[in-house]
Amino acid sequence: MKDNKKEKVRKISDLAKRLGMSNSAVLEILKEAGFKVRSAQSKLTKEMEQAVKEKLHELEDKELKKIEKKKEIWGVSQGKEEKKEQKKVEKKVKKEVKRPPKPRKKKQKVKEEEKEDNVIVLNPDTAITTQDFAKILGKDPVEIIQKAFEAGMILTINQALTEDLLQLLAEEFGYEVKFEKQKVVEEEQEEELDEEKPPVVTVMGHVDHGKTTLLDYIRHTKVAEQEVGRITQRIGAYQVEKNGKKITFIDTPGHEAFSAMRARGAQVTDIVVLVVAVTEGVKEQTVEAIDHAKAAGVPIIVALNKIDLPAADIERTKRELSEQGLIPEEWGGDTIMVPVSAKTGKGVDELLDAILLVAETLELKTTSRGKAKGVVLEAQIAKGMGPVATVIITRGTLRIKDPIVVGDTFGKIRGLIDDKGQRIKEAGPACPVMILGLDELPSPGDKLEVVDSEKKAKEIAQERKALRKQQIQRGEAFLILEKIEERIKKGELKELPLIVKADSHGSLEAVIDSLAQMSVGDTKPIVVHKGVGAITESDVDLASASQLIILGFNTQPDQRAKKLARERGVTIKTYKIIYHLLEDVENMLKGLVKPIIVEEPLGVAEVREVFRIAKMGNVAGCFVVSGKVEKGAMCRVKRGDEVLHEGKIVSLKRFKDDVDVVKEGLECGLKVENFEKIKPGDVLEVYKLVEKFEY
Repeated sequence: MKDNKKEKVRKISDLAKRLGMSNSAVLEILKEAGFKVRSAQSKLTKEMEQAVKEKLHELEDKELKKIEKKKEIWGVSQGKEEKKEQKKVEKKVKKEVKRPPKPRKKKQKVKEEEKEDNVIVLNPDTAITTQDFAKILGKDPVEIIQKAFEAGMILTINQALTEDLLQLLAEEFGYEVKFEKQKVVEEEQEEELDEEKPPVVTVMGHVDHGKTTLLDYIRHTKVAEQEVGRITQRIGAYQVEKNGKKITFIDTPGHEAFSAMRARGAQVTDIVVLVVAVTEGVKEQTVEAIDHAKAAGVPIIVALNKIDLPAADIERTKRELSEQGLIPEEWGGDTIMVPVSAKTGKGVDELLDAILLVAETLELKTTSRGKAKGVVLEAQIAKGMGPVATVIITRGTLRIKDPIVVGDTFGKIRGLIDDKGQRIKEAGPACPVMILGLDELPSPGDKLEVVDSEKKAKEIAQERKALRKQQIQRGEAFLILEKIEERIKKGELKELPLIVKADSHGSLEAVIDSLAQMSVGDTKPIVVHKGVGAITESDVDLASASQLIILGFNTQPDQRAKKLARERGVTIKTYKIIYHLLEDVENMLKGLVKPIIVEEPLGVAEVREVFRIAKMGNVAGCFVVSGKVEKGAMCRVKRGDEVLHEGKIVSLKRFKDDVDVVKEGLECGLKVENFEKIKPGDVLEVYKLVEKFEY
């Protein structure tokens, strides 16, 4: 018998229900795909169903790529967290395809303005630090650092942020970041990368593990002995030659306060040499250096230093390094580990060979043709030279008289000085060079570009500076309002207001970074003004008007500033070692912290007799049961479990003599202030009140 049942007609509404979407959302997708549909009751074809599914897959892929990007930069935990992320994706996809409301002219204009407010335009050639970005967003830097920490990444206040990280952080606060060159350097046809590039090697490791001493041996110099306290105070870049091939070294400072500078060094590096003393093994800064290198995505070669010392333990050090993910080649891993002695030079040739071997596998390419590009490692005010910057050239050749833009400053090359202190006429790829002729100090991490004219360079720099200023002012306005609101809610916090001056940008950042992490109780240092160069009259004026303390790191006040400071009573403190500066600030903070009063028990005495003395009243004859009794100490009079009185011991005698202390096992006579009802059998708990600070 023939089956007369007709197949059920599927409608668009059926698909919407199955996908958990609104009818309007599905209709919107179909209309975008070119289907002419009137309502959700229209017939659903296989082509329509396929179009909707493809659109959903497209949106899902887009969101999943964002998650992959987060994994790549921050890392994403497994299990429950990934399920949460998946739910977020599904929710966002559904939200994405919801039918937008019908446009209304007035409201549409408002929406466009709101959208514009949430877009931050940044220049990709200017380094943006955590602090800069906080100002642009109108947030406290602590909020930015906290948000990154929640996502599994540790930031410092002066750390230069990558483009990916800026985008992700902005997204967390509801903003979108666009990278646009405000005044684009004329696009040129890029030269083909057909030349072998010398590897740029960053030397990292724990303080006093021998980084600079190792480079000293390689360069046959004595830089470490010239450093105050034999600790490298700023980044240096040097070039050496081995087997006819050049290697550029960046020596990063060892003290933990300079972690921001180490991160900057990793921006241009091809290979990291991790120096680990086999007498001490893996330390805190060793792990930190490994994290920096891994974040930069560069290969690590380990220099196992101090093998000439009796306490050397190479195998233990290798085990500790393997726990950090660096497995030696001989153990089946891919990390080259070279035993060396920076003192005797043993193993140094093998280390250089290892660097050249890794560089060969990386197939590093560049070109010396075309306009130069580079990255700033360090900048400072040099006596008789003005603003100078140490730059690593990444491509092209930099020459005398070249007009340049560096971040949001500009200039014309007036001089080039190589790592040996010699004046040179040009610098090629991977060459570390100090440049003279800048209008202002750039920031470490800023990109250098050669342009057609000095006029053009000035225009570009001014436009970049204007945009940055505008963004920061907008953000700072929000921040000021937030801070006022917080102060109203919480009350005024105690602060130690400071002016900080240093000899270079790198040193200044290190000090500011360390101060930002310092607090004693609810008291913390606040840097009201900072700068590079000598301490001047204007600094003293500001300090006098606002009651600030001036700290100088590797810099001194000029004569006029000294005289004015004496007249105004302004405190100026200068330092050559960062430890001393931080220690002093901590002591200053301790002086500002409100102390808490606590009891310190002294002893217990028992009243044996009570004597009535003219002009004094009742005096207790006591036996000191434990500890001691002191004149001027506080006393709690107890009868059984009841506390009758608390007061000061105003008189203390041993026989007829006035004494200050009576020890355990001895008798004494004492008078408790404002208490006449004392009786034999009463117990006196003696204590003194002391001030303590919560650090």
